[in-house]
Amino acid sequence: MSRNIILNHQEIEHKITRIAYQIYETFVDEKEIVLAGIADNGYVFAKKIAVAVEQISPIKVLLCEVTINKQQPQLPILTSMQPKEYKDKGLVLVDDVLNSGTTLVYGVRHFLDVPLSKFKTAVLVDRNHKKYPVKADFKGISLSTSLLEHVQVDFSGEENSAWLS
Repeated sequence: MSRNIILNHQEIEHKITRIAYQIYETFVDEKEIVLAGIADNGYVFAKKIAVAVEQISPIKVLLCEVTINKQQPQLPILTSMQPKEYKDKGLVLVDDVLNSGTTLVYGVRHFLDVPLSKFKTAVLVDRNHKKYPVKADFKGISLSTSLLEHVQVDFSGEENSAWLS
């Protein structure tokens, strides 16, 4: 199976920085925000964005890991924070790839049970194959692909990358 690199390490770092500035501009009046990353890669991506936001702004970032069963997203969603910890705060739900929108829409639904001051979404790659009316407010790249193609994001090593296979 061939790998067509769509984002190399340096490009991903640029996307993280740009998304961090967009988040800062959006939440400029907040002292504290929550980045809720969908496990596994979404949470890794959220941690990288959190570091970038804290480097460029006075905003304190709280990280929340969100566990969604991607095969059965209607099952209960687990979060590493209690609802009272993110109540009335600005929150960004983060994932690595937005494909059909299923995972993101179930994640959004989960957080709607608690009042938030502002709610946004962020993804590294938006594939434009949504079956739900969900959008990414902050995105690294929009990519039109065939349904047979698959986007992989690798945050495991020193050199991050995203590729199409």
